[in-house]
Amino acid sequence: MVKVIGRKELQDLIADSDVQIVDVLPDREYNESHIPGAVNIPLKKLTAESVHVLQRDKPTVVY
Repeated sequence: MVKVIGRKELQDLIADSDVQIVDVLPDREYNESHIPGAVNIPLKKLTAESVHVLQRDKPTVVY
């Protein structure tokens, strides 16, 4: 299920639950700034194989 959320809801999810965060920015931009704990999978490299690092039983936020 896909759901669009805002900044406040994201902050609440991070504070209150065991959520995994995927940052789809290119490596350079990710290295400049990202949410602590976010996993970087650049959008151009996002494939069925590249998401193997994610846990299927956890909520996932992609930005």
